[in-house]
Amino acid sequence: MPKQAIVSLVSVVGALVLIVAVALAVVRPWESEAPGSSAAAPLIDESTHVLDDAGADAPAVVEFFDYECPSCGRFHPIVEELRDTYEGRVTFAVRYFPLPSHSGAVPAALAAEAAAQQDEFEAMHALLLERQQEWAGSDDASVAFRGYAEDLGLDLAAYDAAVADPATLERIQLDADAGVALGVQSTPTFFVDGELVELRDFADVETAIEAALAE
Repeated sequence: MPKQAIVSLVSVVGALVLIVAVALAVVRPWESEAPGSSAAAPLIDESTHVLDDAGADAPAVVEFFDYECPSCGRFHPIVEELRDTYEGRVTFAVRYFPLPSHSGAVPAALAAEAAAQQDEFEAMHALLLERQQEWAGSDDASVAFRGYAEDLGLDLAAYDAAVADPATLERIQLDADAGVALGVQSTPTFFVDGELVELRDFADVETAIEAALAE
């Protein structure tokens, strides 16, 4: 694709994302219900990105996250260590919860979901968090994300189409809506074995895992 065409496409996608981000900031769907709402939502459903599946009887760690959230970036290597430590014993899953205060959160989630359509969610997920300081707060974050897609060897035409597809945004909104129903208000929010973890320290997630395994 000619460079001029790529720039034009990125501009169109960027404009679409800006419109969506503004709409989300106004509506703030994740603030529409109070914590502990009676609305029910499963922690893991058929669309949830499961990083490690340890089986139906294993405790599950579910993280609601925002790609531009600094704390999520700091928790990422800790979660990776936990995945290694508890491989085969604990299920790990992640769900989107983009915050209105982070303009790059929705575009980053769109990039991850577009990569997921090419079976590269985990690779893109890791890149977005590991390189967070490269793009966070940038006006052209979508250009960086497209570069990551190229680095991963994705079909860029399919990637661009997925990013621009309203259905991709709807998929992200499903996670955000589930988070609202479950009482999520900030990121990262972790549930371990169905229980909300009160985060005070980086070790709290592992402490909750150990408690769940001991039951």
